[in-house]
Amino acid sequence: MSRTKIFSSLPPSCANRSKINPAFTCTLSSLYPMRRLFETRFPAQFWLMFAGMLISTIGASMIWPFLMIYVSERLNMPLTVSAGLLTINSVCGLISSFIAGPVIDRLGRKWVMAISLLLNGLGYLLMSRAETYPAFVLLMILQGSANPLYRVGADAMMADLIPPEKRVDGYSLMRLSNNVGVAIGPAVGGLIASVSYQFAFYGAAAGLAIYGLLIAFLARETLPQTGNEAADLPQKSERFGGYGRVLRDQPYMTFLLAFIFTQLSASIMWVLLSVYAKTHYGVTERLYGLIPMTNALMVVFFQIPVTMLTRRFSPLPVLALGGLLYGLGVGSVAFGAGFWGFWLSMVVMTLGELVLVPTSSTYAANLAPADMRGRYMSLYGLTWNVAAGIGPVAGGFLNDWFSPQAIWYGGGLCGIFSALLFIFFWLRRPAAKIAEERLTSP
Repeated sequence: MSRTKIFSSLPPSCANRSKINPAFTCTLSSLYPMRRLFETRFPAQFWLMFAGMLISTIGASMIWPFLMIYVSERLNMPLTVSAGLLTINSVCGLISSFIAGPVIDRLGRKWVMAISLLLNGLGYLLMSRAETYPAFVLLMILQGSANPLYRVGADAMMADLIPPEKRVDGYSLMRLSNNVGVAIGPAVGGLIASVSYQFAFYGAAAGLAIYGLLIAFLARETLPQTGNEAADLPQKSERFGGYGRVLRDQPYMTFLLAFIFTQLSASIMWVLLSVYAKTHYGVTERLYGLIPMTNALMVVFFQIPVTMLTRRFSPLPVLALGGLLYGLGVGSVAFGAGFWGFWLSMVVMTLGELVLVPTSSTYAANLAPADMRGRYMSLYGLTWNVAAGIGPVAGGFLNDWFSPQAIWYGGGLCGIFSALLFIFFWLRRPAAKIAEERLTSP
């Protein structure tokens, strides 16, 4: 193709910007949203969390994509039994999430986050030595109890640090950090795990411990100080640890209900795909590591442009589109027959993630009152615990009693059902409320 034809195929807004090299100028302009995002002023503590997230995710993602392979081979038990360990982890996480909200709202974010990270690091270190089912059960209890403490604390700290109009940018940047880590960790972890799982566990423990120490020694507490003890009395007298007020928030609870089904779809994909691919199609850890790496790289390169697009629309239809893509991606695994088929399924699911996750995080944070932020974000966070407790075991049951492909039919239906729920709830919203959400959407 001639130079003139190349330039004429560019959009006029790009081709007219430079008489020297419009193609280069257009490429630079396409990166403007990412440049603008990094130029947004955030507090120094946000960047501390950004760096810590990167370090800890590189470490943790060296092992978690391969954890079910490790456990299944170590214990040599049916998939339903091995996946049951994730249910134990999730039940503990569910209980911990309810406790975490009131604790973080009253005692603060910093030390709860630091302790959670250090305990998780210890759990991975001990898991490298575990050999029996009871040992794995105890470690799942430890990690399941510790995990939500960091997640709820970090969500609340982010909302404390960043004003509402900048939150979607903040959450997008934090996802960028997380996914750069996931792009690096599984690729390195797959190579290490193919030689020795022990070293992969050591890497996970080190990454989490480093982030925990950064929070402990460099972060400041961000718990809002109301200065009005009387204002706290309704919370202290509220039943269910103050969660009664959240449970009565119908728009928030309907949002969580639909979001749980999306999380069910995601949990089946993330937990069971590695075992399915290796058991039935011989996809090794070294090769499988490229699949989560693809997910992470897509988020790194496309999350910000996608967010800039989706923020123009009302949140609930955007969430519905994300849920639909999750369902199609997970369901399509049933038709794959090797690495490239599974890779393509991950690409489709990741498109759903790009659309759904920053929107859901920002939507939840914006609905949360400042004095109840820990509780609101706690319930938002425990959707993953509910999903991870049900999804993998349900998938294992479908595998053991019907067929391996049944796992993916079930996971796909969960994603599609979540999309229908989001649309249903959106259509039931009053017109005035829909207009307000469109104006304040992330």
